Amino acid sequence: MTAPDAGRGIWDGEETRTFTGLPRDSFRILHVSTGNVCRSPITERLTRHALADRLGDPLWGGLIVESAGTWGHEGAPMEANAEAVLAEFGADASGFTGRELLDEHVIMADLVLTATRDHRQQVISMGHSAGLRTFTLKEFTRLVKAIDPATLPPLEEGLVIRARALVRAAAALRGWLLAPTAEADEVFDPYGAPLTFFRSIGDEINEALDPVVTALTGVRARA
Repeated sequence: MTAPDAGRGIWDGEETRTFTGLPRDSFRILHVSTGNVCRSPITERLTRHALADRLGDPLWGGLIVESAGTWGHEGAPMEANAEAVLAEFGADASGFTGRELLDEHVIMADLVLTATRDHRQQVISMGHSAGLRTFTLKEFTRLVKAIDPATLPPLEEGLVIRARALVRAAAALRGWLLAPTAEADEVFDPYGAPLTFFRSIGDEINEALDPVVTALTGVRARA
């Protein structure tokens, strides 16, 4: 396994999935697509934007949001159309660099949300007990919508505890609440497409994220 990035701490065991030097009360969300220059950067930055908008806390109560690509363009900027879409949502696209998905990213993640079922399978095939915490974004949205918020830990217990309970509840529902079609759980790749298609993908991702962020934070998006 490749060593963790500098400044991220040292792995201290899969049971807790934490690194020394990082707070133990953190919850890491990893968004995965192919090149990590279109879909996953949009999803990462829209998630951060939504969390900041609802919580008003730069640390988002211990929630850490990242992304990587199964064929990631290591060190590459996100696509210009992806930046344009984020700007239209008011989300920050600055400072982004692409990453190739590595074992350490999967090990560190408490929740992995992929663009497609193929990405999900690739993450799970890496091992690290990732199956119960890896979903496509739209699959996770569909499952979260079926979870009664009253069954989750109250926000007073902290966002991290609530987030972990949400993942467990979604995993328990997976075999019972199936997608209407195979494509229903997919976000298609806009790479090389015109801005209009990127906009439609951005809208699709934003719509899928809304119930997830609401369930995590207990706060609805501002009208």
